[in-house]
Amino acid sequence: MEPLIRLRDVERFFETSHGRTYVLRRINLEIRPGEFVSVMGPSGAGKSTLLHLLGMLDNAWKGEYFLDGQPVHQLKRKHRNELHKQYIGFVFQSYHLLDDLTVYENLDLPLSYKGIPRKERQGLVCDALDRFHIVGKRDLYPNQLSGGQQQLVAVARAVITGPRLILADEPTGNLHTSQGREIMDLFKMLNDEGTTILQVTHSEANAAYGDRVVNLLDGWIVDD
Repeated sequence: MEPLIRLRDVERFFETSHGRTYVLRRINLEIRPGEFVSVMGPSGAGKSTLLHLLGMLDNAWKGEYFLDGQPVHQLKRKHRNELHKQYIGFVFQSYHLLDDLTVYENLDLPLSYKGIPRKERQGLVCDALDRFHIVGKRDLYPNQLSGGQQQLVAVARAVITGPRLILADEPTGNLHTSQGREIMDLFKMLNDEGTTILQVTHSEANAAYGDRVVNLLDGWIVDD
């Protein structure tokens, strides 16, 4: 099976008055379809930088990045954005819901970006509300929800377009233990259904939900 993600000698650095400061060094990584991979390491190891690079939220890097065989490193920004919308769902630690939109509207937004007709969007949103057990929250705003409920909505929003890859950056970092367990159980269910998941985490308990751990230290992969 061909890798969904393949990185070759990927590096990320910042130019300073004292020279280059590297955040990622010579990253070589392959992730196959259906894997559940956890990226671990101390603060400052480059975990979130790697995730943002994979999600095409950061374009200032060197090396080769293939997503489902497509050479991201050779694509212009417009084509990278299209690839992102086609393949990737992102879940952040701080939810990133839009405060002035209801739960329903937050879920509808990524579908509207893809140009899906309104009637079809309505069906998809209703299915997501039902699947994630948040039907009763559809008309509430994010500030009316608990942290766990907001993250449920964030996960629902990430998967509503049917992405092949979910990138999760410390998805339970702001949650209580029971809420975090609920989110991780949800990720496991999505992975069992075939979605590839890459999460950044400090939690060994969260990492245990996956089948592989990649350890970063000072920008280098030190164990995989």
